[in-house]
Amino acid sequence: MAGLAGKTLFISGASRGIGLAIALRAARDGANIVIAAKSGVANPKLPGTIHTAAAEIEAAGGKALALQVDIREETQVVDAAAQAAERFGGIDIVVNNASAIWLAGTAETPMKRFDLMQQVNTRGTFLVTQSCLPYLKQAANPHVLMLSPPPNLDPKWFAPHTAYTIAKYGMSLCVLGMSPEFAPLGIAVNALWPRTVIATAAIGMIEGVRVEHCRTPEIVADAAHAMLTRPARDYTGHFAIDEDVLREAGVSDFDRYAVRPGASLLPDLFLD
Repeated sequence: MAGLAGKTLFISGASRGIGLAIALRAARDGANIVIAAKSGVANPKLPGTIHTAAAEIEAAGGKALALQVDIREETQVVDAAAQAAERFGGIDIVVNNASAIWLAGTAETPMKRFDLMQQVNTRGTFLVTQSCLPYLKQAANPHVLMLSPPPNLDPKWFAPHTAYTIAKYGMSLCVLGMSPEFAPLGIAVNALWPRTVIATAAIGMIEGVRVEHCRTPEIVADAAHAMLTRPARDYTGHFAIDEDVLREAGVSDFDRYAVRPGASLLPDLFLD
């Protein structure tokens, strides 16, 4: 399989969790990683900052550029994309990983939470992609990857948390529109979603979720790597599931991704 050596990845929310795992997988190839995240100072509830992520990326063999960015702020995102291109000579890959979550019903969702999810998930994904587009147009094998689910209009995925579902599907609808829009430019736009719940610090804060029934972020990172190394002109508009991507790449042992091998696994949201 081809690698990502010398490629520049702009990853939103890469200071921890799935975003950091994707960054570290690319770093092992010798990639350049732009860590675009808000976490400049350590949070006791959510460990990891842009600076600790940069140190891990460098230790893994990559080059890191840590940028404290609020993806809700247009000027910050545009400036971050320009700094990334200036430091590394361009941008080859955009990973829209940053996401806000609030799993509650309509009455229990404060409007500030509704606004945050819309601004980070849908608007942030659109803004990051738009800001990096001029540089992707110049790349040899450009990819945009959203960490978002296949669109599923079954009401059961809306009723318990309408606000979150709307915001998360906004990322998926960007794939639906941008993939044919960017196809003539040779830019791939795809989505990736895990089959099971992934053990991250944020998930660990959700009541009722036990991490021993989850998989580690590395399964998503390996699937993302497999997708981002494919020819962009031949692979776009897909709503991929991590297991399926890895099976296609020849992986058959998924126990190594389990937090507790042999334990039952929690299926992720939005998948029937």
